[in-house]
Formats: sequence, structure tokens, C-alpha cells
Amino acid sequence: MNFIWFILIGLVSGFVAGKLMRGGGFGLVVNLIVGIIGGVLGGWLFSLLGISAGGLIGSLITSVVGAIVLLWLVGLITRKS
Repeated sequence: MNFIWFILIGLVSGFVAGKLMRGGGFGLVVNLIVGIIGGVLGGWLFSLLGISAGGLIGSLITSVVGAIVLLWLVGLITRKS
């Protein structure tokens, strides 16, 4: 059951991050992948800062922040190419 929540949170956070970042949406499947990787990245960033986010809303916020950072980094790389 936790795996299903992880996928759903990744899907929602990828969608939200794609909408918040102008031109950052890549479609449903890629947004799902961005959301999942963003969740891992956000968890790592939050742990570096000493921030602990628990529960469904905390996981969603962490994942959205990570997905936004990931989309920003991808945008930096693609602009330079």
C-alpha cells in the first residue's frame, strides 16, 4: 500500500511542479518520473537542512520542492546546450 501512495504522491507532485515551473511540464509519464525523483531529491535536501516533514502533506511538499529543483536543474542544463 505504501508503494501506491509513493506513486500517487509522485504523480501529483510532478504535475504540480510542471505547472509551477513555466515550460517544465513534459507529459504525464515524465511528470510521474520527475515527481518520484523529486521526492528522493527533496527528502535528501530537507535532511541536509534538518527539516523533517511527516504525513501525507509533508511528503507532498517535500516531493514538490524536490521536483521543482529537478526541473530547474534540467532547465539550466538544456539552456546551455
